[in-house]
Amino acid sequence: MSPTIYLHSVTIQFVTLQYKLVEMKLIDNILTPILLTAILLTSGCKEEKSLPIMGNAPIADFNFLNQDSVSITNNTFKDKIYIADFFFTSCTSICPIMHRNMKAIYDEYKDNTNVMFLSHTIDFKYDTPSKLKEYAQKLGVDGSKWQFAYGSKESIYNIAEKSYLSAVIEDTSAKESYIHQGYLLLIDKQKRMRGAYDGTKDEQVALLKRDLQLLLTEEKKK
Repeated sequence: MSPTIYLHSVTIQFVTLQYKLVEMKLIDNILTPILLTAILLTSGCKEEKSLPIMGNAPIADFNFLNQDSVSITNNTFKDKIYIADFFFTSCTSICPIMHRNMKAIYDEYKDNTNVMFLSHTIDFKYDTPSKLKEYAQKLGVDGSKWQFAYGSKESIYNIAEKSYLSAVIEDTSAKESYIHQGYLLLIDKQKRMRGAYDGTKDEQVALLKRDLQLLLTEEKKK
């Protein structure tokens, strides 16, 4: 698939999400980042290897607790390319698929010190660091390469919406009390988002793997 077709496809996915959120009356607080992403993706449709830069600012500064109850900040990922996502441990719908695919990439790059992973829980009530530790162990993840982040509702939801352009919503009427997107987000060493991929679709995960390699090559040239 050419970069032009791919970017057009991602744009359509965002517009489709926007329409659904309008129907759900949840559009107000995430309309701007979604439209901005769609515009940037569309304007970036060029037959070239360089990945687009999504959003108009680097990932905001943060300070969360990880699965070991240790503080993690932007500096934890200094000079690293990383893949980020938003999930919750009791999720039985898209999260297991997302993390199965993310784990495959983790295993592939386990010995590459330039690549890290960051999963933010959106369940601020249940997913304490000890629960995240349990979850990581069940997933077969140890060490510091894949960080699982716990923070307040305000801090996690704000960074999701404003930095990662991702919709996360607490909704007690929903089956599992939370609504979120299943995107895996590619972040470069300058803390800029360079791609968003549906972590539940094999073809999108394959594109993420390709783009991760492109980004590693791009960084080597600097």
